[in-house]
Amino acid sequence: MEAHQEMLKTNKEGWEQAAERFFGRTALPDYGPFAPSEQQLHLFGTLAQKKVLEIGCGSGHSLQYMKNQGAEELWGLDLASKQISAAKALLDEQQAKVTLFESPMEANPGIPLNYFDTVYSIYALGWTVDLKQTLRHIYAYLKPGGTFIFSWEHPIHDRLSYNEDLSAFVFDKPYTVEGPELNAGWHQSVYIYHRKLSTYINALLEMGFKLERVIDDVVFPEQAADVSRWYSTAKAELLPATFIVKARK
Repeated sequence: MEAHQEMLKTNKEGWEQAAERFFGRTALPDYGPFAPSEQQLHLFGTLAQKKVLEIGCGSGHSLQYMKNQGAEELWGLDLASKQISAAKALLDEQQAKVTLFESPMEANPGIPLNYFDTVYSIYALGWTVDLKQTLRHIYAYLKPGGTFIFSWEHPIHDRLSYNEDLSAFVFDKPYTVEGPELNAGWHQSVYIYHRKLSTYINALLEMGFKLERVIDDVVFPEQAADVSRWYSTAKAELLPATFIVKARK
């Protein structure tokens, strides 16, 4: 547990420094790089009069989307105070009533149980340092029959990188070895726990969720993303950048 707290401290410091860089990025209706959007997938269905909670709400743009879709109650939590401040400012501009918590997702900061129609997380769940504990909380937050939807970077994505002369991709990290790693995309300044896709699936099942969809389709943008970028079109031609899961309590 002490190691988890140290990783959370490091990650919070990293997000406080980088929050502005991620303002408005990777938010609904988009699920993530090279992934089909909610406009294509229709995973959420009708949101009118629904109570929704976002895990890792970032700058609040996905909560703004929920408001625009008619959600009745908006709730969110995020590790970084700058993200919570940005989300509050954005949603205040929209005159949206929202309840926000600055908290790690591994703890319940006062969120009601058996309350939400929908809990979701857009490119945030993978930051957890304790997946089972986080999923245990999410399961408890949902009403019976409630829906949990999340997206995250596909765990095979950062196993592949360009070699030094940018002439070819190489697998430079093992997919099967799990554990916390200093993340190359963040210049080794934060920890992200590498987990296999099966680990996410099995943890959901262990917590009692019923799986409805697992999606790792690739959708290419009209303009190719340069090979120097973390999410490049060349890499997406070989393997998915994003996976999406829909499950039900």
